[in-house]
Amino acid sequence: MRKVSIFAALVCILILPSCDKGANSPRGFSLPQGDPVIGKQVFVKHNCLSCHSVAGLSDDNVEREWSPPIVLGSNSSIVMTYAQLVTGIINPSHRLSRGESWSNSDENGDSIMRNYNDVLTVSELVDVVTYLQPHYKVAPWPYTSNSIYKIPNGALPEKP
Repeated sequence: MRKVSIFAALVCILILPSCDKGANSPRGFSLPQGDPVIGKQVFVKHNCLSCHSVAGLSDDNVEREWSPPIVLGSNSSIVMTYAQLVTGIINPSHRLSRGESWSNSDENGDSIMRNYNDVLTVSELVDVVTYLQPHYKVAPWPYTSNSIYKIPNGALPEKP
């Protein structure tokens, strides 16, 4: 048992340094706390509603560039992290599938979302992400009932 523990510790020691990606590591990345009220105002100011919709935000008088709108905030089986939302705004092509042709990508497979890097201030980016973050909810995988495997009452074999 002791040899197994020592071996496991050595493996961990050897693997942990590979988690750091040097200068490209996200370690230490942190943005200040944003203001969701200001984030909502920024979202409207930059006309994000022309392509996106968010629950609780009226888009009745918005001229759509995109129909139907891309819904932001949803139930997902995974957590939508702060960093993923920031990346989704500053590098929208980062997570697009390169396989099938998606209607929200161009002929090169890049996102058709306009580049806001020179438009949004860092404070506006932080506020928009703070506004959007609570709209993403983690929903557990639905329970699958395998009723064919249920044993009817009294059908268990008797104990010898």
